Amino acid sequence: MEKNVGGLDRTLRFVLGAALLLVGYRNRDRTAGTLAFVAGSDIFATAVIQRCPVNALLGIDTCD
Repeated sequence: MEKNVGGLDRTLRFVLGAALLLVGYRNRDRTAGTLAFVAGSDIFATAVIQRCPVNALLGIDTCD
């Protein structure tokens, strides 16, 4: 699998993913909290593995 997430995009995904994970965890008894946790997990995972299926579909590559 080719990497397509890097640089500033990867850093922003780490920050946003972690923030959503925290918000989701703190509000885990609500539906919105659960959705935030799931979204944060997905965004954080794409930063870790440096591969985003949406970027691949759109032809976006932010790796150097």
